[in-house]
Amino acid sequence: MSSSVTASPSVASAPSSPSAPAPRKVGLVGWGAIGRVVGTALAEGGVPGAELVCVVDNRALGDAPAPQLSFEDALDSCDLIVEAAGQSVVREWGERVLQSGTDLLVASTGALTDEDLAAALLAAGPGRVYFTGGAVGGLDLLQAVRSLGPLTDVTLTTTKLPGTLEQPWMGEDLLHRMRTATGPVEVMRGTARDVPVKFPKSTNVAASVALAVGDLDAVRVHVVADPAAQHTRHVIEASGSHGVYRFEVQHLPDPGNPATSQVVPYAVLRSLGALAGRRGQIL
Repeated sequence: MSSSVTASPSVASAPSSPSAPAPRKVGLVGWGAIGRVVGTALAEGGVPGAELVCVVDNRALGDAPAPQLSFEDALDSCDLIVEAAGQSVVREWGERVLQSGTDLLVASTGALTDEDLAAALLAAGPGRVYFTGGAVGGLDLLQAVRSLGPLTDVTLTTTKLPGTLEQPWMGEDLLHRMRTATGPVEVMRGTARDVPVKFPKSTNVAASVALAVGDLDAVRVHVVADPAAQHTRHVIEASGSHGVYRFEVQHLPDPGNPATSQVVPYAVLRSLGALAGRRGQIL
């Protein structure tokens, strides 16, 4: 007697939809003019795919929308640290963040004028380091055209209100000229290696341009104080055998911290959106 096997009708399984990636767990360092905007937007769900886990600051905060943690505890809780507190944080903590396996988004790019630090950050891991363009555009294009050959002439001219440019190292003569100026006064002329060190809160743009160009000494920087500067103005001019490029931006200063432009935290949020996988981003 032969036995027969009756095959059950096959049922086609519905294609499974790809699961959404886990949200980036963000630790925000700094609760100032930049950090407040970034942190508030994150807490309100303004960056899909990213959630604010904690805030790190050396002051006791009463209004942060997430727990205030120490830097060490933040590294245990987060997979992405956003620096919005100044160059010193990048110098002190940058490499340690990356060595812990946590990614790092740097807003204070002026710290990269220290070439040893820049090399250490780029070599460290397993965390990855990213930089935001801040108050200027065109950096993606400058970075792209480097593949065609070196840019032989790169100039950045930054113009701000005199009070935002005053520094402890300035002599009485320069301070007097800035405080009594009725028109533009050139405060400093140098390279992207020199200038951000002298203006640690006002000229991160110079370091960002140098990062795009790939050479701190190739970027000549003019810092200008102008009592009539209702907007902060950055003009980037670059040229090489393959083309000529010019970008000009004018921003309202942040009302809480006129040394930075009002747009900077939104540049940080855009970078966060890209890292969190937001679609439709220009990369």
